[in-house]
Amino acid sequence: MKSGGVFDPDRLKSSINELEQKTAEPAFWNDREEAEKVLSRLKILKGRFEPWKDLKSETEDLRELYNLAVEEDDESVENEIAASLAGIEAEFERLEVLELLGAKFDTNNAFLTIHSGAGGTEACDWVNMLYRMYSRWIERSDFKFDILDMQEAEGGIKSVTVQVDGEYAHGYLKGESGVHRLVRISPFDSSSRRHTSFASVYVSPVIEDDIEVDIKPDDIRIDTYRASGAGGQHVNKTDSAVRITHLETGIVVQCQNERSQHKNKANAMKVLKSRLYEHYQAEKEKEQEKRAQEKKDISWGNQIRSYVFHPYNMVKDHRTKCETGNIQAVMDGDLERFIEEFLKWNRTDK
Repeated sequence: MKSGGVFDPDRLKSSINELEQKTAEPAFWNDREEAEKVLSRLKILKGRFEPWKDLKSETEDLRELYNLAVEEDDESVENEIAASLAGIEAEFERLEVLELLGAKFDTNNAFLTIHSGAGGTEACDWVNMLYRMYSRWIERSDFKFDILDMQEAEGGIKSVTVQVDGEYAHGYLKGESGVHRLVRISPFDSSSRRHTSFASVYVSPVIEDDIEVDIKPDDIRIDTYRASGAGGQHVNKTDSAVRITHLETGIVVQCQNERSQHKNKANAMKVLKSRLYEHYQAEKEKEQEKRAQEKKDISWGNQIRSYVFHPYNMVKDHRTKCETGNIQAVMDGDLERFIEEFLKWNRTDK
């Protein structure tokens, strides 16, 4: 089974044993931050290894039950065997998808940014709809998220950045990067005409401090301004919001969710570090045009997925050709099929 490489249970078990030996060392908790990283890594590895071990054991038990039933010509356990086999197949499919998440940083938390594109008020409403869709998916996945920045506008949201926390959050969400296109009868048009709107989604991993990204003071411009939108009276009275521009790449990040300018700056730098790492990795791999989706025009022709409400109902991913007519379920966060199909397509494409 592939995951950016061949699934190797022996190697996984060896890595688990190595980490477990570290946790048993007397000085393990002397560096609490490092200890927590080791435990987090150990949990992830066990989460990959132990389900396969359990599945193998269940399969062997079922095979013994089947062979015994054949020997004794016992048809009374047929339904039990069928139900157990269905459960094993479902678990196998779940684990197979998990094995597709083997790239660097797939296990990490993620930054998710949505920007409005062509379409004015329509596009801002579309960002609001996408924000709701991803929020629902995060809830369905038992993940958590925090809003780092939200720029509200007439009709909805101009842009929003959230941090999504959960195992494999970046791995699951990375395929959402790109332009998302909406076709519908506009609720803002008194003539009820059909409108097309665009929004861009960009996903990058939350990376640890031990990943080196050199950001010099001369490389960036930091602007402060008064935060807008929700947050109470305080945020509107002080210049607590922070915008950081990386001069060489043109990457801009901003944060205004905290009342403290210091905290907003720290969060913005964290997002910038993540975005720059992705940017430089893309350069090294000579795939910047393919991977840096935020650099593309947010307009017709660049979309990765279309959401059509009129004249028919359909959501279609233009990369994988995965589609469904149940658009309401998708807007309520049912993205699992699209995510799985992208992971399979991405592995084959590479």
